[in-house]
Amino acid sequence: MRLHGDVSDDEEEGAVMDPALLSSSSLAGAAAAAASRLVVGYALTKKKVKSFLQPKLLLLARKKGISFISIDETRPLSEQGPFDIILHKKTSKEWQRILEDYHEVHPEVTVLDPPNAIEHLNNRQSMLEEVADLNLSSFYEEVCTPRQLVIMKDPSSIPTAVAMAGLTLPLVAKPLVVDGTSKSHELSLAYDEASLPMLDPPLVLQEFVNHGGILFKVYIIGEAIQVVRRFSLPDVNTYDLLNNVGIYRLPRVSCAAATADHADLDPHIAELPPRPLLEKLGRELRGRLGLRLFNIDMIRELGANDRYYIIDINYFPAEGKRNVSSRHVSARLGQFNTVQVGVSSLLPKVGLAGA
Repeated sequence: MRLHGDVSDDEEEGAVMDPALLSSSSLAGAAAAAASRLVVGYALTKKKVKSFLQPKLLLLARKKGISFISIDETRPLSEQGPFDIILHKKTSKEWQRILEDYHEVHPEVTVLDPPNAIEHLNNRQSMLEEVADLNLSSFYEEVCTPRQLVIMKDPSSIPTAVAMAGLTLPLVAKPLVVDGTSKSHELSLAYDEASLPMLDPPLVLQEFVNHGGILFKVYIIGEAIQVVRRFSLPDVNTYDLLNNVGIYRLPRVSCAAATADHADLDPHIAELPPRPLLEKLGRELRGRLGLRLFNIDMIRELGANDRYYIIDINYFPAEGKRNVSSRHVSARLGQFNTVQVGVSSLLPKVGLAGA
């Protein structure tokens, strides 16, 4: 059986986001005419800095009057800046405390995004709870999450827990905690009940949903939305269920090479989710999660064109190494508001082709 692998990692090598994020800004009215500069302080991992602060982004930022300044974590944040925006992807409790204390004193600074909101996505149980409560009744399409079960400990209890929950094999096993490490994105596919005790809790078990082997990555940056296709896990048929046993460790493919945007696909499988549905979904999730910079992994049930499943949500998805032409970057530029008390900064839409 061919396995395409993990499709939910937001920090993997090779994921591609056009480097237009946070790349144009001005203040309204007369301030815009004065071409005021915008200062963005960033606190990112070395890997994130390398992938995000690419030459095209920095060149475009300079043209738009934006300065990116690295935050020195060995010095008090109050001694640095002043900043208009703080862009970060740090997960430590100490950093969360520092940033929250700073924002209490400087509420005029836009923080992308609040640490407590990001923390909501560090647990695969809590990240999908908001999706389960979504009200999209005005649309014919249905958006839901796969039936799932959280296992905290005792692998030997998994078969009984699965039976009591009424889950149907095969099951996708995912680590419960998403902490930015490669281990937190290791997925497995369990075919039979006897193999379930081989899994390593804490974890989430999700029912596998046939989806034509295609996943939609929906990037949401403020009010901007971009969707791309990725190859995903192949469908499971009766033959697979009868002839496969055990636990299959899934290789990771969330990279530019896994793009399915130009593949020769069945139109019913390749068709993107309806734009009005995605716009409604984006508005709902922004409000519920309190985030402005994230992506969702979304599949469409095979044979049910009106039923979609959200299987993962990631904060600040990674950029990649593919070159993007200036024309392409310019074509993707737009603007959305990120407002804090006393600040109204206009930031662009993001081009995410191939991400």
